[in-house]
Amino acid sequence: MNDSGQGTGGAAGSKRKDARRNQQTLLDAAAAVFVASGVEAPVRDIAAKAGVGMGTIYRHFPTRADLVIAVYRHQVEACAEAGPALLAAGPTPHAALGQWVDHFVDFLVTKHGLAGAMQADNAGFETLHAYFLDRLVPVCTQLIDAAVASGEIRADLDAYQLMRGIGNLCIGAENDPRYDARRLVGLLVAGLREPR
Repeated sequence: MNDSGQGTGGAAGSKRKDARRNQQTLLDAAAAVFVASGVEAPVRDIAAKAGVGMGTIYRHFPTRADLVIAVYRHQVEACAEAGPALLAAGPTPHAALGQWVDHFVDFLVTKHGLAGAMQADNAGFETLHAYFLDRLVPVCTQLIDAAVASGEIRADLDAYQLMRGIGNLCIGAENDPRYDARRLVGLLVAGLREPR
């Protein structure tokens, strides 16, 4: 206890919360920059977006691969958490699925750059891919099942197949300004509707 009558653990806990919040802000900024400019975007752009110095980024993530992997994991978790939240708040399960797919497409833009950043670490990439599937296939399944149960979409759809199809539509989108992957993915999601 200190003289104020409070334990010193509160200050350490507050610092840990601040550090986690700062790291989340940095990862959100890096994800936004990666989506807009690719994983080779300058670190100074990420620092500016996060409102921190470049030293702060290098202190948390000594290499670009460390930063890309952290963003990848951060986006997987954000996608996983978004599914149930969108389902609870959305007007319909199909609308929630469509909103979740938008998050997933943003994630895929970053994910495609990961392979280049990790080309020397095949086992590490495979581990991350398994993590991605373990976290996101159940979320997509939950959204699909809710939309099927509400009678909005056809019942013959598998979450893995849908995610794989969306992923295939997104390949190369970052390199061709004439190609609008999000529009095609939107058409795919609209096409899931049960015929009336």
